[in-house]
Amino acid sequence: MIRWRKGEVVRIRREWPGAMELEVAVPEGDNPPGAEPGALYRALAYPALVGRPEPGDEVLLNTTALAMGLGTGGYAMVVAVPNRLPQDPQGPGHLVKARYTPLQATVLGADEQDSPFHDRLREADSVDGMPVVVADLHSALPPILCGLYDTAARDLRVAYVMLDGGALPAWFSMAAARLREIGWLSGVVTVGQAFGGDVEAVTTHTGLLAARHVLEADVAIVTQGPGNLGTGTRWGFSGVSAGEAVNAASVLQGRPVAALRVSEGDLRERHLGVSHHSLTAYGRVALTRAQVPVPMLAGAFGERVRDQAELLAVRHELVPVPVDGLHEALRASPVRLSTMGRGLEEDLAYFLASAAAGRFAASLLA
Repeated sequence: MIRWRKGEVVRIRREWPGAMELEVAVPEGDNPPGAEPGALYRALAYPALVGRPEPGDEVLLNTTALAMGLGTGGYAMVVAVPNRLPQDPQGPGHLVKARYTPLQATVLGADEQDSPFHDRLREADSVDGMPVVVADLHSALPPILCGLYDTAARDLRVAYVMLDGGALPAWFSMAAARLREIGWLSGVVTVGQAFGGDVEAVTTHTGLLAARHVLEADVAIVTQGPGNLGTGTRWGFSGVSAGEAVNAASVLQGRPVAALRVSEGDLRERHLGVSHHSLTAYGRVALTRAQVPVPMLAGAFGERVRDQAELLAVRHELVPVPVDGLHEALRASPVRLSTMGRGLEEDLAYFLASAAAGRFAASLLA
């Protein structure tokens, strides 16, 4: 169930492209469950959807994530600035995303008829052998890029194709905004119900085609947005979309690279070593052949990872990838590295496995 509250904006904490982080005071007696009366709450607003809140504005908040104690989504979300509505959007576009929700957004899709790219995409049927690195979690995006740029030339054009399994607005990702700003990403493509990218597309397939033929990418990286959903069951997790992305990349004549989700810091047995998410998405959902970079980690843990990865050898090509030098590349990451609340040194294997996928993708460009 959704929890609603009203509050007053106290100050703007920070901004990044597409998003504003606010401090909001909620009247005493009207606080989210478990909160102290009179406390200030972090709230997130997307100006393109609700307008630009300013200090002193009354805002309507969705406080569900705060009440649930969520990590990635632990914000109150600004639903409206009731006394100052945003201007109506101008310009073309008839793709509706976040459909039939109160904040459904109309965007111009690269593949729709009013788009200047429609003719280019109408008959497009191939990404021309482009490497497509697929990962389960959004947190894999920065380390994949660290591995890629540690090996390949810095003048690459890399597109991020964001699936709709996590956050729907691409604006939520500070990492993607920063990587775009420094040129590590040439653009973000939002597909399905996700929106807010530099390019909008209807499906993963047209998203990959747009990455290649609109953004002219040399490499595409595909993950869901921030905020993975899992249930502790074999099939009930949003990362099954990674297997579907492998299929899409293969159908479009790309070179799918399946990045393993590996952890030595996760206390849950199903995620220790190679996560069951990777084994299900690539071993059961992906019906086409991919290349699977297997990080050459040391010791008994490395042996565990290699043994678990062998379960995928029936369908895919396993490629051993050395990880020497990648720790240093990860330390130099231009954005903070974090996965499930763990930093680089707390779960080094996770980041090395993702960086190894980037390193292998770079080798495909030689």
